[in-house]
Amino acid sequence: MQKRVLLPLTAGVLAAHGWLLWQLPAWTGAAAAAAPVEAAAPAFMTRSIAPPAPVAAAPAPAPAATPVPAPQPKPKPKPKPKPKPVAAPAPLAPAAAPAEEEVPAAAQESRAEAAPGEPAVPEPPAVQAPAAEPVEVAAAEAPPSDAAAAAEVPASVQLPPPARLSFDVSGQAKRFNYHASAELLWQHDGRHYALRQQIKAFLIGTRAQTSSGQVTAAGLVPQRFTDLGRSEKSAELDFAAGQARFTPAAAPAAIGPGAQDRLSVFFQLAALVAAAPERYPPGSQIGFTTVGSNDAERWTFRVHDSETLELPVGAVPALRIERLPRHAGDQQGTLWLAPGLGYLPARIRLTQANGDFADLRLQAHAAP
Repeated sequence: MQKRVLLPLTAGVLAAHGWLLWQLPAWTGAAAAAAPVEAAAPAFMTRSIAPPAPVAAAPAPAPAATPVPAPQPKPKPKPKPKPKPVAAPAPLAPAAAPAEEEVPAAAQESRAEAAPGEPAVPEPPAVQAPAAEPVEVAAAEAPPSDAAAAAEVPASVQLPPPARLSFDVSGQAKRFNYHASAELLWQHDGRHYALRQQIKAFLIGTRAQTSSGQVTAAGLVPQRFTDLGRSEKSAELDFAAGQARFTPAAAPAAIGPGAQDRLSVFFQLAALVAAAPERYPPGSQIGFTTVGSNDAERWTFRVHDSETLELPVGAVPALRIERLPRHAGDQQGTLWLAPGLGYLPARIRLTQANGDFADLRLQAHAAP
């Protein structure tokens, strides 16, 4: 009985559903046609206005989404603190570390480019090689003798004014006492100098010494020294070669910056002391390589106290400077420099190892 009842009921339900489904397209079409007339149409109109849904889905928001990713990388620079810990390997490549910090957005690509950039570091060797060295060589070659001779002594000197000094000479030669006269001519123009000392003695003859060279900020740079007695001997001072060459032939002697000859050394002493007397208190020493007519040796002078000398020219205050002999056979020398005469020598006494001596005492002072 139940089956008989359910079967017609089921068939009726299915028939009703089929009718509804069959009538749906026609109903919607009629609703669309009646939309402008019926009052209910506005509801359908709002629903039919559903096409704004495509407006919502329109491409406009889509491009808006595309710029959104652009700002997304911008917050990525926040990882900048992350490269900072990367600074730990900075000791390996200190120059490349800042470059990596400046471009953190291009993480691996920038590092890949930075790596080939590092080989550019070989460029500094290229700068070191040819650029600086020729300049230094040229600077060294430009002033060969003058600059070389100026290294050992202070750059501050004050040369005595040109003068002609006359001396009364007393001495002893081979146990023979003698009296003579001497003249010392000192000339310079600020660039070159010339010195000539001549002693004339009865029965002994004449002996002369000359020195000539350049004047620099460091003082005298002798170039030629001559000693004229029974024969002439000379020395050429070549500071560029670091040698003194002698005539007649003798083995060359090594010289260095600041070397003097046996005549110029007294005026170089005067120029140094005149420029800064406070630098040379009693007990201080001054040394020079000193070139003679056939050799070169080290002369060291010691500064003593000032004295007042009684000379043929009158009483003269003078600073005593003594040469310290290195060996028993060395010549001894004492020099008195007069501050009132621009530290020109007022007295010179030379003593040989065999006892021979010559004592030159200032008799007159005049312009050359």
